[in-house]
Amino acid sequence: MKPASLAQLKKELKHKSGDELEALVLRLTKHKTENKELLTYLLFEADDEAGFIAHIKEDIDHLFEEVNTNTMYFIKKGIRKILRTLKRYIRYSQNKETEVELLLYFCTKMAAFRPSVKENQAMVYVFEKQKEMIAKKIVSLHEDLQYDYSLELKQITL
Repeated sequence: MKPASLAQLKKELKHKSGDELEALVLRLTKHKTENKELLTYLLFEADDEAGFIAHIKEDIDHLFEEVNTNTMYFIKKGIRKILRTLKRYIRYSQNKETEVELLLYFCTKMAAFRPSVKENQAMVYVFEKQKEMIAKKIVSLHEDLQYDYSLELKQITL
C-alpha cells in the first residue's frame, strides 16, 4: 500500500467533520507510542516550553541513573538509548533553543558520568559529535543566546 502525499491528506482532512477528525487522531495514537507522545506534547506541553525542558531534564537524570555500569558495553548501550530518546523529544519541539539546551544538558551529564567514558573511543566520538551539532545549532540563535550557549559549550569537557 502506497501512502498518500501530504497535500492529498490535507485535502481529504478538510472534508472531514470534527468528530471524524477526533476519531482519526485517537485511532492514530493507538498505533505508536511516538504518535501519542507527540499529541501529548502538542496538546499539553507546547505552550510551556520551559516546563517541557525541565521535564525532559528530569527524564535524562533518571535515565542516567538507570544506566548499567557493569561493563563499558552496557554503558555505551545505555548512553545511546538516552540520546535516541532525547532526539525524539527534540523532534517533538522543533525549537532550536530547546534543542541546544537539551543537548548541552546531555553533554554535561555525559561528562559528569561515572565511571568516565573518556577512555572509550566510541563514547568520545558520540560526545564530540554532539558538541559539533550544538555548535552548528547555536549559530542560528539570537546573538545573546549564542554568546551564553557558546560559553557553556566551551566549559563542557570529558
